[in-house]
Amino acid sequence: MKSNVGGIDKTLRIVLGVALVGATAAGFLPVWGYIGIVPLATGLIGWCPLYPLLGMNTCPMQK
Repeated sequence: MKSNVGGIDKTLRIVLGVALVGATAAGFLPVWGYIGIVPLATGLIGWCPLYPLLGMNTCPMQK
């Protein structure tokens, strides 16, 4: 797996994932809020399985 999630994208995914999971654990959102695990995991791993299917890559080119 080659990294395909770059800087800002990675940060936004982690923040969104933590916010969704945290709000669900605190009781502000119903159980569907645990879907925040997906962006959290893809942000931490640095690889999104949907990006290759869409032909996307937000990771900066390596020299």
